[in-house]
Amino acid sequence: MEESAPPSAALERVKKGFVAFGASLEEGFGYVRAAVVGFTKKLTAKSEEDATAADMQAAKMQVAAADRAEDIKKGLHH
Repeated sequence: MEESAPPSAALERVKKGFVAFGASLEEGFGYVRAAVVGFTKKLTAKSEEDATAADMQAAKMQVAAADRAEDIKKGLHH
């Protein structure tokens, strides 16, 4: 049985590129999801306080999406 050769440096760079691209896509989808959730909650808000809470939730969701993507990308460099 043949042993597989270790992956080349070029292949590793390509893999990291795809993972980073996937993380960026996930971040983008997180932003879209946050915008949709925030907009929907803002439309159904009964008061200005509810609308402000919807804005805050959307902002927190965007930060969480960015943090997840950053963590994934940081993991690629270690």
